[in-house]
Amino acid sequence: MSIYILGIESSCDDTSASVIANQQILSNVIASQKVHSEFGGVIPELASRAHQHNIIPVIDTALKRAKINKKQLNAIAYTNGPGLLGSLLVGSSFAKAMALALNIPLIEVDHLQGHVLSVFLEKDETKKEKPQFPFLCLTVSGGHTLLLKVHDYFDMQVVGKTIDDAAGEAFDKAAKILGLPYPGGPVIDKLASAGNPLKFQFSTANLPNFDFSFSGLKTSFLYFVRDQLKNDKQFIEKNLADLAASIQFAIIQSLTKKMKLLLEQDKCKDIVLAGGVSANSGLRVAMKNLAKEYQRNIFLPDLDLTTDNAAMIAISGYFKYLKQEYSSFKVTPYSSSKI
Repeated sequence: MSIYILGIESSCDDTSASVIANQQILSNVIASQKVHSEFGGVIPELASRAHQHNIIPVIDTALKRAKINKKQLNAIAYTNGPGLLGSLLVGSSFAKAMALALNIPLIEVDHLQGHVLSVFLEKDETKKEKPQFPFLCLTVSGGHTLLLKVHDYFDMQVVGKTIDDAAGEAFDKAAKILGLPYPGGPVIDKLASAGNPLKFQFSTANLPNFDFSFSGLKTSFLYFVRDQLKNDKQFIEKNLADLAASIQFAIIQSLTKKMKLLLEQDKCKDIVLAGGVSANSGLRVAMKNLAKEYQRNIFLPDLDLTTDNAAMIAISGYFKYLKQEYSSFKVTPYSSSKI
């Protein structure tokens, strides 16, 4: 018997709704907000207003594509944090109202846990191989960079984290310095494919444990480009691909260095890459190479499941539903992850 979960995601600037039957995706609808591109970053007030405009048609479309009636839903899962509070309030308020109206369970989900659990989603009835607990997970996004040891669906131990900026933020900042459009990460990835990653070297943090730091790398890149422009105003234009490849290489090296250190100390057979930055082609190749070197199994989410999406919220809700871990209607959104 199928368990139907509606997932709602509104943590930042994408409004998304998804319906899953057990672990299989029936629909996964995302409405992106173009308005932020001209500002070079997400404007919270504009984001929350756009969510209010998008949420009803997005949920309606998700239900229609899934070919089910809302009365067939067993529960509603929604992102309660971390994220922009105004955006989260839109999604959480709608989820609560809909669950109350349908008299079905409400399930709050941590956005980062959703990214980790996205590897358990299925796109058709074919059963795919999934990681076995415990496994190691590198979660990389615009707001978070974490090394986790995942003991169970909701038992995630933080082994390392960024002490300042996230890797995704470093990509976006570098792109802004180069005059590239927002979001900058995908643009840098595309340019890097035609560049020399060893053309320029940038200083990276050398922390003694599993923690990350990207603020120094961002500063190093900024000062280098600024100084070169003093001598040649066309420096960026002449070296754009090499600059993109070099900064991407530095960020990936910072990430894989810590994962390599962890693999040398932990014998978990399975490793997972998750989060928005897991779409980066260079990082995916580097993680596959690490897995091969250390004879581990690597699990990567499909590219369309790397970005913020409601299917990952729905699958988290599914596993909580099985445990009957329902939420109170009194819970409020939070800006920092509970992991």
